Amino acid sequence: MRRAPSTGAFILICSFVGYGALVHESGLTLIQALAIALFVWALPGQVVLVSEMAAGAALWSAAIGVTLTSVRLMPLVVVLMPILRGPRTGRLHQLLLSHFCAITIWVESMQRLPRMSRAERVPHYWGFCSVLVSTNLVATIVGYEAAALLTLELAAGLLFLTPLYFVLSMLRASDTPADRLALLFGFVLGPLVIVTLPGFELVLSGLVGGTAAYLIDRRRRRRT
Repeated sequence: MRRAPSTGAFILICSFVGYGALVHESGLTLIQALAIALFVWALPGQVVLVSEMAAGAALWSAAIGVTLTSVRLMPLVVVLMPILRGPRTGRLHQLLLSHFCAITIWVESMQRLPRMSRAERVPHYWGFCSVLVSTNLVATIVGYEAAALLTLELAAGLLFLTPLYFVLSMLRASDTPADRLALLFGFVLGPLVIVTLPGFELVLSGLVGGTAAYLIDRRRRRRT
């Protein structure tokens, strides 16, 4: 819980203030804003769902949009769960743990949990998550109530802090040449894909760039 008020958490709180303002401008209620924040725990998915609801989209369309936005978190869950899993961690408990696996929590967990004993990992994870989730729910309320004071540009700027933090966190966490190559390929491919196939830039740049980085690094390791 002491680790939660870090720089990353502060940036995330600012982003949730922007999210609260966005929900207010979209005509949704505060209860809806809090429910979306709690049950769709990843800010990009929340923004997509709010946008779909404000546009009057069909339920299936909103579900597909949130799924495509959030599927990027699946590899993070696959990496994190073996680190968290213990002899007393049941399947339902693991599902609940995986629900809160977003970028900020994942980066913090990957830096600290492997150095802890297995018995300490789940309590540390829940302590960090509980503070982060509760403070961001409060930030959502603040943003929603202060929407009249925030311009649309300022709210968008606060939301933009989150992807900026994601990029910086991934750069800090990249320890291997394959990690750095994957990021480099993503930076190059992202703008190209968004011009040719808008809406698929995250999926394609991640899939193509990550696969290319893996193959190049595998060939390099075979040579050495």
